Amino acid sequence: MTDAVASPIARQAERAGIGTAPATLIRWGVAGAVWMAAAYLTSIMYRAGQVEIGLLTLVVATAGVYVYSSARAYVYRYLFPGLAGITVFILFPLLFTTSIAFTNYSARNLLSFERAQAYFLDQTYLAEAGTFALALHGPAEAPRLVLTDPDDGTIYASPPLDLTAGEQTLRLDPIAAPEEAGEALSRRAVVQNRQALGALTAILPSGRTLVMSGLRAFAARAPRYTLAEDGTLTDNKEGGWLTPNPDTGFFETMDGEPVSPGYRVGVGWKNYVRTFTDTGISGPFLQIFVWNVAFAFLSVLLSFLLGFVLACLMQWERLRFRGVYRLFLILPYAVPGFISILVFRGLFNQEFGEINLLLEALTGFKPRWFTDEWLARTMLIIVNIWLGFPYMMILAMGLLQAVPKDLYEASAMDGAGPIANTFRITLPNVLPPFWPLLIASFAYNFNNFVIVRLLTDGRPDIIGASTPAGSNDLLANYTYRIAFLDSGQDFGLASAIATLIFLMVAAIALVQLRFVQRQG
Repeated sequence: MTDAVASPIARQAERAGIGTAPATLIRWGVAGAVWMAAAYLTSIMYRAGQVEIGLLTLVVATAGVYVYSSARAYVYRYLFPGLAGITVFILFPLLFTTSIAFTNYSARNLLSFERAQAYFLDQTYLAEAGTFALALHGPAEAPRLVLTDPDDGTIYASPPLDLTAGEQTLRLDPIAAPEEAGEALSRRAVVQNRQALGALTAILPSGRTLVMSGLRAFAARAPRYTLAEDGTLTDNKEGGWLTPNPDTGFFETMDGEPVSPGYRVGVGWKNYVRTFTDTGISGPFLQIFVWNVAFAFLSVLLSFLLGFVLACLMQWERLRFRGVYRLFLILPYAVPGFISILVFRGLFNQEFGEINLLLEALTGFKPRWFTDEWLARTMLIIVNIWLGFPYMMILAMGLLQAVPKDLYEASAMDGAGPIANTFRITLPNVLPPFWPLLIASFAYNFNNFVIVRLLTDGRPDIIGASTPAGSNDLLANYTYRIAFLDSGQDFGLASAIATLIFLMVAAIALVQLRFVQRQG
């Protein structure tokens, strides 16, 4: 009776061994071990300051433990790997990037507030008051450090030094006279051992810490800043104080001057507003966006047309050696793209490239492919077509096989030629299944970072841009420049632009999909 009313999930769980005592113990033991390991990794990431990644690890591990140990979640264990992959590699990077776009995260604002504050509090300086005269006494191979307080004349001596031990902390005791430490060594001995002496930290009986401040003295090391109750940092060396400014993410002097390093703070929509209002950013951004759309559209269109024409030729039964032709036409797709790009970079070399040498011999003209804005763009499209047409040709060859032959036979009886057959039969049958692939290819070329980076690096640069920008940069390359090549490394602004790129690509893809659905 129980088996009759048992749910399909329960029966699946029972067949999988879930519910029996030994299986339950093993299952919960493994689940507990996995979760404890994830918790341990999370604690390590938390201590390292990677709170977001640690939280992601804990959430994914907890969900995995539940799915694979609970009978109720049995049916989800086949979906979990895919869902976990989407979460880790798509959703989390997207959310993390979006969150950075609302901060001032940059090369000058890398730290958290606590770490920036600790950085200042860890700074020390050598106080001018309390400078002790330095001398070495005793045997040269194991001398003793002798310091003399100029204020009261107290003399302190260390135990014999091991000058090869590196950094050391020594406690000094008072002595009545320098001679108790042995015969005084010359100043030359101090000069010869200055590196070893510089690694010493001397502690007096009063607890004062002294370090070497020159060839003739040790001085007290004091904290540069002291934390006040109101959160300001008092400057013990120069006077005044540093005040944290939560709007800029910097500690500022009394004159309002920011002091590095800064710390991360939220800036709201500031990075997005800068993208559209700062003429040094909005101008290059709009120019790059228009070129980006044109590059992706022309690359897909021309690659498709060339691949489609070649596929039709490869289907021509009277063409001899079709297999050899197919092999050579597929080779650009088989060779790694970065190798082909670097080869083309040499071929298009303005002075010694084979293309310019041939053009100069035939026409007397040597195009400046890398310094002229439009020639550089033309070169990018040519190379990208070379890299993309084999993919289109292979797809078209497969789809052409599915076009019914009797349609061509009926068209021939009506007296139609090859061109009429192409537009009335071939394209209407090939395009519908081709549209999703063309959309995917457009999205890929919209973010085709590699070809621009390796071939032209975006140059020539756009004059007047407040951030690094090239006339043939794509938005992905523009974002990379802002994040990693600009001296300020403005990750917040780069994340804002990256988020805009995602929204634009998603919107364009959505419009294209709607168009495909209407065509279908």
